[in-house]
Amino acid sequence: MVGGLSLLGFVGGALLGTRVAPLVLAEGAHSAYAPLGALAGALLIGAVLAAFGEVVGSQVRARMGPSRLDGFGGGLLLIAIALLIVWIAGAAALQAPALKTLRPDLQRSSVLAFINDQMPGTGPVLNALKRFDPVPKIKGPKPQVGPPPKGIVSAGGVKAAEPAVVRVLGSACGLNVQGSGWVAPGGLIVTNAHVVAGQEDTEVQFEGHGALHRAAVIAFDPHNDLAILRTDAPAGKGLELELNPKDGTAGAILGFPQNGPFTSEPGRVGQTTDVISQDAYGRGPTTREMTAIRGKIRQGNSGGPMVDGNGKVLATIFASAAEPGADSGFGVPSEVVAQALNTVDVTNRVGTGPCAG
Repeated sequence: MVGGLSLLGFVGGALLGTRVAPLVLAEGAHSAYAPLGALAGALLIGAVLAAFGEVVGSQVRARMGPSRLDGFGGGLLLIAIALLIVWIAGAAALQAPALKTLRPDLQRSSVLAFINDQMPGTGPVLNALKRFDPVPKIKGPKPQVGPPPKGIVSAGGVKAAEPAVVRVLGSACGLNVQGSGWVAPGGLIVTNAHVVAGQEDTEVQFEGHGALHRAAVIAFDPHNDLAILRTDAPAGKGLELELNPKDGTAGAILGFPQNGPFTSEPGRVGQTTDVISQDAYGRGPTTREMTAIRGKIRQGNSGGPMVDGNGKVLATIFASAAEPGADSGFGVPSEVVAQALNTVDVTNRVGTGPCAG
């Protein structure tokens, strides 16, 4: 009775916490601290029902006497409570900026990995947690280009490219992950490896609204932070690649930042160089080719395209700059994307490794 009521309290408290926290946080459900509401609710209401169960249970035990079965069943329920708290606490810690140094250890946790494999990919608790795009913040060459022209977002080619941008959704490590992507020629979808890492339920939403369509990962390259998806849904016209953009070319950064509505931000591409950096999992040092970008890049932009005034893809966004306050970031060069598209086996399906943090 103690264990059962405690478990009921922890589950009910977690659900209540995910509903109440967005009401008191300034950013609502988009706050990085929203999952802490689930943890606080689980602990508070779980403790209350545990105390109530202790009172009732002690009276029943006094009448019935001690029982090995009672002790065994209570022990199993307490284990379930412990795993539930670990799961919710892990989800909260993955998002809270103050705890970001814990993320690599959480990603390597065998216990969390096991729990995530057993828990449902969707559901009331997960859906209440903020969708999280673990966009990397890395150090790299600054884009030595001027400020982008604001009018580029109104160019005809940019407007024509907008319907080819998709929202990419899935669950990994106890969190619903959201990023962006774009339709390539042939109906394939390009995004980042870190957006789909650790997922088995990846879905895409064309133009960011309407029906969700299951997508299979057919190429997964954590070194270049690149993934290619296949879906059976009609994808519409794909975007062409600009393979050798000149430094300073103006473009628009397209995507769904913070799991919100579609946005188009002005930008300019800088130099494309080989840089000693990290891969999609933060592992390094490793040498990779990347394109510096001047423009506003936020969580959720990962995997989205930066297109020029003709609607051609200049680069695929994968990271923001680590320098505080810098409106800049980095993209996977179009040459790298083109090579991946030309060599991918469209009938294949590949694994997506562990989740990225």
